[in-house]
Amino acid sequence: MELSDFGQRFCGESGISSLMEDLGEALNNNPEILFLGGGNPARIPAFEALLAEHLKSISADENALHKLLGVYQSPQGNELFISQLADFFRQRYDWPVSEKNIAISNGSQSAFFILFNMLAGEGAVNKKVLLPLMPEYLGYREQIISPDAFAGTAAKIQLIGDTQFKYHIDFDALAINHNISAIAVSRPTNPSGNVITDHELQELNRLSINNNIPLLVDCAYGQPFPGVIYTEAKLQWQPNNIFVLSLSKLGLPGARTGIVVASEELIQQFSRANTVMSLACGNLGPQLASSLLQANSMNDICSTIILPYYQQKRQLMLGLLAQHFKGLAYRVHVSEGAFFVWLWFPELAVNSQQLYERLKKRNVLIMAGEHFFYGLEKSDVHSQQCIRLNFCQDEAVLDQALAIIVDELKKLHCL
Repeated sequence: MELSDFGQRFCGESGISSLMEDLGEALNNNPEILFLGGGNPARIPAFEALLAEHLKSISADENALHKLLGVYQSPQGNELFISQLADFFRQRYDWPVSEKNIAISNGSQSAFFILFNMLAGEGAVNKKVLLPLMPEYLGYREQIISPDAFAGTAAKIQLIGDTQFKYHIDFDALAINHNISAIAVSRPTNPSGNVITDHELQELNRLSINNNIPLLVDCAYGQPFPGVIYTEAKLQWQPNNIFVLSLSKLGLPGARTGIVVASEELIQQFSRANTVMSLACGNLGPQLASSLLQANSMNDICSTIILPYYQQKRQLMLGLLAQHFKGLAYRVHVSEGAFFVWLWFPELAVNSQQLYERLKKRNVLIMAGEHFFYGLEKSDVHSQQCIRLNFCQDEAVLDQALAIIVDELKKLHCL
């Protein structure tokens, strides 16, 4: 069968498809694998128990159950949920938004596909999306139908002590010209756990306004929910912004629910495109989240259940790294958000993909870092020397996996 240009671009192997294949293999077919790879959130018993109660309440209500299973939502999404979100954003964050500024999608990944292709690619006045802090989320990489539609800027690296570092936006290197149609950044950053500073975000907003292009902020791990941020950070929406939120990292990846907050005009355009692609959004995520918002429990869930859980996991992982990696040539990015650690091995004798393959043979799954560096005019050796580890697993899994990783690094003379 001969594939179209679209088919050739999207039906072949890609970093994100490989990630999800490994995720499926690990979670469904090989329970013995030491899985430090994908972005699946942790199982948090207190949150699961809370969801179970809300599901029982929905299933016991004939009308609520019908709304969950038996109706299509409007093109913009569940109207009650959208109204509750608008109230939540205004009251909790003082965002100047109404229901007309919010739309629902079947996950943030599908939302970005629509948004990126609305804003960039062939036929647009400006054709590329600027990614100002590389490395950046792998899931964007193949999203735009036109090839080479991302323009990445390598981060400045600040060395901290003997074993840490932090990425900063290199504003001197940012090139915004007539080919740039939007700026996009994740906050916290996937893969590094970096949180761009309030000052950096303000400067990106200034560039966005001055060049009359939107600034997209991927809030999947950050504010307003799930709020997995370990440092001070503010997030204020304004009309040039497109914020993309998700229920996945709150603990509902199976519900596939994304939320877009943008100008009224863009929300109308997005909703039309989303209807063509998906007809309607699923009901489970919006109805569960609506129940949480109705109970005024969303903030408490994030601050008293979700964040403390990941803070504890983070401290455990950082302690295990210090224990296992002592004497090795390594640096870990300052852990400011999300549930990953981002490791840099300056003396790594192979590239990160080769290290990934070696570890996979030993039943350890990680994320090779080189796939997160894209859209760059040229890549440096740093892009070949990093890996991402998810710290959602139990201590025994983390401990065993790190011991195997260290053993492989020693075989590669990473000392």
